[in-house]
Amino acid sequence: MARGDDRTEEAPARVPVGKRLRQLLSQLGPARLIGTLLFLLVAALIARLGWQLPLTRDAERALYDARATAMAPHVGQDKRVLLITYNDETLFNTGIRSPLDRTILARALENIDAMGAQAIGIDIVFDSPRPDDDLLKDQLRAMRTPTWLAYAEQSSNPDAIFFEQQTFLQSFLKEVTTDRTKPTSVLFRTDDDGVIRTWPDRPPELPPLMANALAPVDAAHADFQGNIRFLLPARAAKGQEEPVFANIPIDTFAMPMDADMRAGFSDLVKGRYVLIGGDIIDYDQFNTPLSRFIDPVTGRHETMIGLEVHAHMLAQQLDGAWTTPIPGPALWALAVAVVLAGGLTSLIDLRARWVALAFVAQIVFFLAFPFWMQGHGIDTTTVPAFGWALGWLFGYAAVGTAARTIGARQRAFAQSALGKYLPADVAAQIMRDPDQLSLHGERRNIYCVFTDLEGFTKLSHAVTPETVARLLNEYLDRLSDIVLDHGGTIDKFVGDAIVAFWGAPLSRPDDGERAAAAAIAMSRAGETFRTDMAEGVPPIGMTRVGLHVGDAIVGNFGGEDRIQYTALGDSMNTASRLESANKSLKTGILISAEAAASAGRDDLVPMGRVTLRGRARPVDVLTPRPDLTPAQRARIADLVAAHAAGEKSAFVTCATAVRDEFANDPALMFLLERLNETERGESYVLS
Repeated sequence: MARGDDRTEEAPARVPVGKRLRQLLSQLGPARLIGTLLFLLVAALIARLGWQLPLTRDAERALYDARATAMAPHVGQDKRVLLITYNDETLFNTGIRSPLDRTILARALENIDAMGAQAIGIDIVFDSPRPDDDLLKDQLRAMRTPTWLAYAEQSSNPDAIFFEQQTFLQSFLKEVTTDRTKPTSVLFRTDDDGVIRTWPDRPPELPPLMANALAPVDAAHADFQGNIRFLLPARAAKGQEEPVFANIPIDTFAMPMDADMRAGFSDLVKGRYVLIGGDIIDYDQFNTPLSRFIDPVTGRHETMIGLEVHAHMLAQQLDGAWTTPIPGPALWALAVAVVLAGGLTSLIDLRARWVALAFVAQIVFFLAFPFWMQGHGIDTTTVPAFGWALGWLFGYAAVGTAARTIGARQRAFAQSALGKYLPADVAAQIMRDPDQLSLHGERRNIYCVFTDLEGFTKLSHAVTPETVARLLNEYLDRLSDIVLDHGGTIDKFVGDAIVAFWGAPLSRPDDGERAAAAAIAMSRAGETFRTDMAEGVPPIGMTRVGLHVGDAIVGNFGGEDRIQYTALGDSMNTASRLESANKSLKTGILISAEAAASAGRDDLVPMGRVTLRGRARPVDVLTPRPDLTPAQRARIADLVAAHAAGEKSAFVTCATAVRDEFANDPALMFLLERLNETERGESYVLS
């Protein structure tokens, strides 16, 4: 409440999202509406096809692996499944690496068969001969326990087996197949990043998959191809976790055993599904979602042997832990929903805290919802979580950009020549006397300032539209405030450039001093803006400024409905070319001699006479150098004066002194170069 006033200030009216959306659709215009809709269509495609698009597929996989790991059940040791493996110690002791020693396997099978296993799965492909093949064949034919032997086929797994191996394998299996001993498929499917995430397909020419063969599977999931449920050991003190599946070296079961000894081991085997294979370094090792993250016990990225992958699949089947895929239409509906959510969020017209709450709520959704689905039995290998986030951003950018475009047009028309474009005291006078902004033009002597931000166009291609808008608005706000604080009129914004003038619609005796002070302040503000850039934003260059004074036609141009108070004339063009000349002269601010005469500054140093690009009349230019002492500025002025007067001796003396003192100053060194290339008072022509 204001002092001495008993009225409460009313909060500004908030426009509902629905109304803003209707306004947007009615004001966009056909071309921009079509462009916005196309952008939203692209956003929807990204939000739906995140798993299929090359640029987003890796991110989707990484997010899925994080979900699969974070939501993996932590379980105690599964007593239904036992792994019996050849390990590197076994290979060392036997002196046989490939093919694996089959005598050990035959002896182990004899003992395991007598211990009452539920079923046996052997993940060893017998695709090459061994001297002890007959011993193994006899044992396989004698098995009373259902036993499944690994089978692979060149057509479905060309990288694992070639034709001769397959021929031998088929012959071997034909000799040992009985009503108890049969082949099983050990086919895996890895994604093209080498990670196993899902159950494989079942080609009709292959025998049943090992997990399906070992234990009964309901018909509805006989061809299940969703995600594999990988399990983690129950959480315990570091270094004390029990593995999910017990893993015992095959040597333990290959020793000669009598009935009593077998009875002692039977508790390990009886009623269990026994999986036999290799646990060998660099052999049959696979990456899984769990491999992406460091194992808390070993401190390494742990791969998983193929036998253990079969064990996880078997446990998933025994538990009936089948995940439910999200139907395609539902994924499309979710994609459209997140894009619309992004677009509608950009139209929210509420207090900052409510807008922030809406942002946070949607971020939590993108982060948490896929994890929730993973933990509640939904197959998220098709959930494009990263695509949703990108689609939301695209939707936000598309609708937000369209809304800002319309808003900018509306504000520009409503404010016209007042508000942001005129200083407060001038605006007040105009309000009292509107005729001062009448449509007719008039000739006025004005001080014109042009600015340009080096490198902003390149920056705009390297960051998001929201970041471009934020940075540009912040930059223009800083420079606009300087113009208005110094009593200037903002003519227009051209991208990152500001055009301003002093002397119209109202003039003051100190307009020249105000314009020069503003030019220097704008350059400094640009430097502060450049050095204050947030981390991660590409760097930009300096703010260059040009200042000139001269006659121009000022007034409202554009018609009754779309007026703009602006200035036209040669003085404006000269100021613009002075700004551009900074790059050539290696300066940041250039002030024409005409403008410098009224600037009221003692820190200006002459930079010689130049002919600006596209101009015929030469211009004497100066630049502010408050960093120099009066004596230093005087030496530079003497140098330029000696050149203009044609005093060779004095010029050489001054040039030598300046070169010795300012050897590291690019602008002054280029001044010397230009003066050396021209004769008495001659201008240097800029290309």
